Amino acid sequence: MNRLYKFHSSNGAANEAHVIIYTDCKEPLFSQQLIDIQKQFSDLLASSEMRGYKPVFMRYFVSDAANQVETLNNYVSRDECAVSIVQQPPLCGDKVVLWAYMLSDVTTKRIGEDFYEVEHGAYKHYWKSSSIMKYSDSLHQTIKHFVDYIDDLSSVGLSLAENCVRTWFFVHDIDSNYGGVVKGRNEVFAKHGLTSGTHYIASTGIGGRHEKADTKVLMDAYAVGGLQPQQMKYLYAKTHLNRTSEYGVAFERGTYVDYGDRRQIFISGTASIDNKGNVLYPNDICKQTQRMWENVSALLAEAEADWSNVASIIVYLRDLTDYAVVKRMFEGQFGNTPYVIVQAPVCRAAWLIEMECMAVVERKTLNVADF
Repeated sequence: MNRLYKFHSSNGAANEAHVIIYTDCKEPLFSQQLIDIQKQFSDLLASSEMRGYKPVFMRYFVSDAANQVETLNNYVSRDECAVSIVQQPPLCGDKVVLWAYMLSDVTTKRIGEDFYEVEHGAYKHYWKSSSIMKYSDSLHQTIKHFVDYIDDLSSVGLSLAENCVRTWFFVHDIDSNYGGVVKGRNEVFAKHGLTSGTHYIASTGIGGRHEKADTKVLMDAYAVGGLQPQQMKYLYAKTHLNRTSEYGVAFERGTYVDYGDRRQIFISGTASIDNKGNVLYPNDICKQTQRMWENVSALLAEAEADWSNVASIIVYLRDLTDYAVVKRMFEGQFGNTPYVIVQAPVCRAAWLIEMECMAVVERKTLNVADF
């Protein structure tokens, strides 16, 4: 079973699509469920409606990385597409769920370890997926991730401050290790001129783990080359949210990038928070979900978008027993939007739920090239 969203450019530029694929296989073996998901994805790409599309980024949500990643690596190619694997158990009961982002009429190539270039028209897009870190603590693993990523960007003439659009941090035992991620990111950003007076980068920092337990931090990232400075803007929704720097962390609530034919919107991990930085509705999953939606709505509205423009949603729950009620709420609100609900603790224990999303809006923007 899959959920598909497609955006067609009216200007003949690249089309884009998001798909969330759940297994139809009722067998309990991970390998059987994975084979079913891979077949569904292959069939989708071979269909007439997806002619010309290529995957440019894929993330596999798995239930038990230590026992499943070796099998997954035997079935998944990394030759042309960035592949992210994270243990965030899908709460639908599957052992694996796939999120894939696809573009039409692009060329892709691997240009470094887990670093990929996607080219179309005036722009080059760069996707980075995590590699293993050998340092012992989350602080130094975070810094090393950034050092490697900055080197990757530098190799193609880009910089962290000017070109990185979005990052994801998956933190093993987030209640213990998130502080190191925050400190490491703050140190790197300060060194590279990213401050509350300039800008940060849209991000999600959430619980998740690698197959190796001593890998405490995974980082995925997305950057674009060829942008003019005015094309990338940041979202604040100050009526609903505060600046993250007010409580010591460094990321933007959301970012959008304007192209000649569309606006792409990246909403960071967003929870039930107010514009003073307080957690709202502790211990109430329904009210936290509703406030989370309200916050995301405010961010989308600031980018002149709404829920109809949302292409994919990832929902993170701390407590798996909240799944049934959250599933009902999301089905009622977003029945046709590709989304997945996974178990992944948020960076504050009082937050029971968090979500992120990507959206795309058709626009006509003068003086910049189409996507």
